[in-house]
This record gives sequence, C-alpha cells and structure tokens, in this order.
Amino acid sequence: MKNIITIVLFLFVPLSCFSQSKTKNSDDPSEIKPSKNDDDEWDLTVIDTQFDYFLNAIAQPISQYSESYLKSKNRFLVSEWNSYYSSGKYRNIIESGIDYDPRENYGIKFEYKLYQVFAFVSWKYGLKMNGLSGIDATR
Repeated sequence: MKNIITIVLFLFVPLSCFSQSKTKNSDDPSEIKPSKNDDDEWDLTVIDTQFDYFLNAIAQPISQYSESYLKSKNRFLVSEWNSYYSSGKYRNIIESGIDYDPRENYGIKFEYKLYQVFAFVSWKYGLKMNGLSGIDATR
C-alpha cells in the first residue's frame, strides 16, 4: 500500500508542475516598473539581500543629494541601463529594462533609491555606468 501511495505521489508532483500555464501578461515581465505603496508614495522593491546592507553601510546618505540632481542622473542612467538591456550587453547582470518616466514626480526617496540601485550594481558587479558620480562609481 505504501508503494502505491509513493508511486501516485511521484506521478502527480511532476504533472502538477507541468500543468501550470505560463500565460503572457499584458505587462512585460522583464521590465522593472515603479509602483505606489500603501502611503501613496512611489516605491521600488530590490530583491537582492545585499542591497539593504549597501544602502545602510556604503551608500552616500540621501541628504547628500537634491531631488533635481537625482532626477537628472536617473534619466541618464535609466537610458544607459535600458540600452544595455535591449542590446543584450551585460546579460548576466541586467535581466530587465526599467520603465521610468522623467516627467513623473516620484519624490526624492524613490529617486534616491533608484540611483542607489545603479550604484549598488556598480559596487557589487563592477559594472561601470557613465552616469554615476565619481564617488558612487569608484566603490
């Protein structure tokens, strides 16, 4: 009886994995999109576990930047990032494009976090991005 139950389990587990449909969403899954959080503020979720360490221990504090400075830097950096993504350059590092509208008022916290994503990628993977400031690019 145990053998029959084991065999049945082995049959259903792989079948359940194959039966999940992979329907294409209308949203491009390979694109990072800003979203609003519960406080109606723009937010960006970074999954890498080292990012929080980077923000707290290595990154320049938010007080070092103005919102207009970050916005102009992010405009350039997003363009550079998306260019790398669409060309397939740095495919092992850049796995998605970024949907960023420079006319949108995201707020300084979001602009800072987005800028630090680029600094983090430079710090962790050694990816040189032309739009990063000297202090953020040389880590």
